Amino acid sequence: MTISIPVLVERYLSERRQLGFELHSPAYCLRSLAEHVRRMRHRGPLTLEVMAEWARQDSHGSTDPRTWARRLKSLRSFTRWLQQFEPNTEVPDDTIFGRLPERLAPHIYSEDEISQLLGAARRLGAHPGLRGLVYESLFGLLASTGLRLSEALSLNVGDVDLKRALLTIRRTKFAKSRQVPLHPSTAQALAQYRWVRDMAGVSREDEAPFFIGTRGRRFGKPLSGHQVDRTFVQIRTELGWVNRGRHHAPRVHDLRHTFVVRRILLWQQQGVDVDQAMLSLSTYVGHSMVTNTYWYLQAVPELMAVAAKRFESCMPEVSHA
Repeated sequence: MTISIPVLVERYLSERRQLGFELHSPAYCLRSLAEHVRRMRHRGPLTLEVMAEWARQDSHGSTDPRTWARRLKSLRSFTRWLQQFEPNTEVPDDTIFGRLPERLAPHIYSEDEISQLLGAARRLGAHPGLRGLVYESLFGLLASTGLRLSEALSLNVGDVDLKRALLTIRRTKFAKSRQVPLHPSTAQALAQYRWVRDMAGVSREDEAPFFIGTRGRRFGKPLSGHQVDRTFVQIRTELGWVNRGRHHAPRVHDLRHTFVVRRILLWQQQGVDVDQAMLSLSTYVGHSMVTNTYWYLQAVPELMAVAAKRFESCMPEVSHA
């Protein structure tokens, strides 16, 4: 290979960014790999041995093969791209550190739990006050739209069109933008939050963050995911929910899972053809592939009956003598 790995890494990252990908985590991993190759003075095509050695040198000193497997997996797209320059480049698979564990079943919130969450959020801070309304509005939006937390926190004032009840989600996880219609009750709740937010003296410019911090130096600045997670854990502990998922505890992200599950269950109750409706749901929640939406049918207990019904409809009738 006549072109060095560090140079090719930067070329790959530049090409991907031109396509709209942000690549924060992949860029870190690939530059780390390039530095590892430089220190080793490796020549020739990238081999699985070189990449596996890099994967084991996790910056946190992890000894978990699953961590190493995740690091290797992050190299696959780059190594496939690299084969155009060096056909003998090897592409990591699951044979080195084993397969990554399957996605864990989420906690699906009941209507009562969502009501408890919004009520507890409303009571945060001085009452009545902006902080409680920020979190009540944020958690309510996540529950009613299935947005990713990062998407909700990235909303600017100009992205929230309350007259048309429409959100514009820009540069999402898969570098795509989409528009998300809101239920009238959700738009009304956001309008109430927006009024209190504006009355508090926060910037109303289109570029200003919609969900804001309310304490000290954070006042008026974008609300961070760390702040939200910490507040959610506080509320979760206070409410004492029983965990029904396979993660360590109910999470903010499970509001997204709950939205998808409740929508499919509602369609089933209404007699809607789930297969025909699945693509619209996948588009609404911003999945890159409709298979990511179908995952719920086989992974979430609440939807197993839906999957069983679909299976039965595909099976020929069997007559019993």
